[in-house]
Amino acid sequence: MRLRPYGDRALLLDCDDLAEAQAWFAALHGTTEAVLGARSVLVRGEPAVLRTLVERTTPLAAGPGADDRAVEVPVAYDGPDLDDVARLTGLSTREVVAAHTGTAWTVAFGGFAPGFSYLVGGDPRLEVPRRPSPRTTVPAGSVGLAGGFSGVYPRSSPGGWQLVGRTSLAMWDSRREPPALLTAGTTVRFVVA
Repeated sequence: MRLRPYGDRALLLDCDDLAEAQAWFAALHGTTEAVLGARSVLVRGEPAVLRTLVERTTPLAAGPGADDRAVEVPVAYDGPDLDDVARLTGLSTREVVAAHTGTAWTVAFGGFAPGFSYLVGGDPRLEVPRRPSPRTTVPAGSVGLAGGFSGVYPRSSPGGWQLVGRTSLAMWDSRREPPALLTAGTTVRFVVA
């Protein structure tokens, strides 16, 4: 891990991979304001104090650890890319759905839009590339796959993930506390709607 200045009130822990970032986040979350990224952890505060804190901290091997909630996400598996995902993985569409619903996913980190969460830990057979050409509009609630991640689009936006289904759950609601339905460490189970 490399420790880098990030403005005058933060430090960035630049990690080798997601697992290392999750281990640092698990160790630092709760002791200081920390934001988990794909290969980084941003900590905010007085840089000299943060540097000392990081130097005295041992990363935890327990993953994100910020949230022990479990959320069930009902999905209608009728996405426009379901057949493509089946072809790319060598599975039938029924097997794609079974693989997506058959394992628990974990929110690794948020990003791209408020309420969008990058989910990891699913069936490794579902690792597929992003679409060769992104769509200009992906409807809110679309459930997608890209690389080793799954995610749910919180609002209508452009996107390049392989869309396998849709849910009616609101991923982001500014009247809810917290506004994001899925936060780092949350366990997510997809179920057939």
